[in-house]
Amino acid sequence: MDGKKKMLIADDAKINRVILRQFFQETYEIIEAADGREAVSRLQGADVKVLLLDLTMPEMDGFEVLSYLQSHDEYAELPVVAMTTRDESDAGARSLEMGARDFITKPFHPLIVRRRVQNVLAEAENQWRQALQLAKDHQIREMHRFIEEDSLTGVYNRETFYRKAAELMQENEGTDYEVIYFNISAFRVINDLFRVETGNLILKTAAYYLRAAAGTTGVCGRMEADHFALCQPVRAIQMDTLMQGLDSTVQSLGISHNVVFCAGVYPVENIYLPVDQMLDRAQLALEHIDASDAKRYCVYDSSMRDRFLKKQMILRDMEFALQEKQFQVYYQPIYDQKTGKIASAEALVRWRHPSEGLITPGDFVPLFEHNGFIVRLDRFVWEQTARFLAQLREELPVPLSLSVNVSRLNFYNENMLDRLENLSKKYGLAPQLLRLEVTEGAYAENVRQVVETSRALRARGFRVLIDDFGREASSLTMLRDFPVDFLKFDCGFLRGGDAEAARGRAVLEGLVPLVERLGTGIVIEGVETREQLAYLASIGCRYIQGYVYAKPMPQEAFRKLLQRDGVEAPAG
Repeated sequence: MDGKKKMLIADDAKINRVILRQFFQETYEIIEAADGREAVSRLQGADVKVLLLDLTMPEMDGFEVLSYLQSHDEYAELPVVAMTTRDESDAGARSLEMGARDFITKPFHPLIVRRRVQNVLAEAENQWRQALQLAKDHQIREMHRFIEEDSLTGVYNRETFYRKAAELMQENEGTDYEVIYFNISAFRVINDLFRVETGNLILKTAAYYLRAAAGTTGVCGRMEADHFALCQPVRAIQMDTLMQGLDSTVQSLGISHNVVFCAGVYPVENIYLPVDQMLDRAQLALEHIDASDAKRYCVYDSSMRDRFLKKQMILRDMEFALQEKQFQVYYQPIYDQKTGKIASAEALVRWRHPSEGLITPGDFVPLFEHNGFIVRLDRFVWEQTARFLAQLREELPVPLSLSVNVSRLNFYNENMLDRLENLSKKYGLAPQLLRLEVTEGAYAENVRQVVETSRALRARGFRVLIDDFGREASSLTMLRDFPVDFLKFDCGFLRGGDAEAARGRAVLEGLVPLVERLGTGIVIEGVETREQLAYLASIGCRYIQGYVYAKPMPQEAFRKLLQRDGVEAPAG
């Protein structure tokens, strides 16, 4: 049919099939199935490019279809979009773990359904291209595909462990298994303190012990560097015993350094889940080990799974959220407590997700800093804030300055200076009205780059603030060398026991006149009580940001606050 790609819609409700057919019939050749068994039959011999699969069907439900697809290699790359009702969120999550690329909820929203299917197909196409490139890059490795052992330790390598562990669990379906992920704490330090041969000896010894522990009922492998994996029947060896044995075996080498192993444990719920995903969960448990935990192992639980799924949701929806303006800019005022007027405000981003509700920056900002999306989000906030400043210029008797956050990744972007300058020109703003907040952590990460960029920004008329001053590794050198207009000092520094609070007050009382002598302003953020406010006033702290005055608020609420409390001309 005109070369259209084939789409299979499997749903026992005819009305749902009719609706979905209307969504996609112009783009795809539609094949329909009224239950899971018919869907499997329709797949055979048909070059289906995408499957829309209802999870609740007679004869053979969607989960059984997913299990069937996982067990047949010819369907390994078939993109599946599961269909659930809004009351079946757990079912949607389960479908992702069983190989579905995404899920949609009933009743269907045309835009969301089409976009989800487009995204899934785009992802599948990208994975195919990556796989093709990978195949070209690894032709030499393919010549040695029968080599199963890690060359250093003699245990299974990563790919072989995946295969052997899957075979073991599927051949013994009546046995409960657990997958354990090990690593050595601060292994790099060992390599720095001793020769590489010593580090290799530790790895070989650990591998020897884990292979012995696996015996004939389990398998072990080396994933990379100092990371090992073990698949064994549940409690074949108790974790305390396993960790003690590993410690004793390595200690027998007589190395004058404490070699500390940690482990994450994933009790396998679905033996057909890909082993690499099992290890992802075990590794997630490993990351939850508290440094003070004497056991040095952690067992994966559903709360970790929920956080993992939320992370996946955030990464999946971030592009669409930016396009659909789900990110909103809130403003938290900075007051001059001498006049009681608003001196400035900080622009803060919030994500109002259509189904998840308000997602806080603590959930998405670290992920975006890791994958680089924070650069685009920063630009969005800058644009919204500049536009708002231009509107306020026509409404307020005096100019108001607003500050925006600049993530550390932006300091590696050569176009940042020009982008900010062009933004000021676009909206007819004096550069000093758009202030730039840099975290102390960004400075510590790359001192030279941040200092040079900050100097260039100030040379073009922008004002630079250090945010979260005092939370990390503040130093006198930083105050001397970092060219800034304001320090933002967190009031949390004054909390704690009586002794800690007294020392914090002493530090702040010495800092205020020092900063003033440097010609730098100071803003105290995180102020929550009138008692704190009175103390800060007594030591000359003028500019205050915190819940004692106002929480971050949407743009219109902030506009009303400006009308109520008034604005003073920007300082600095």
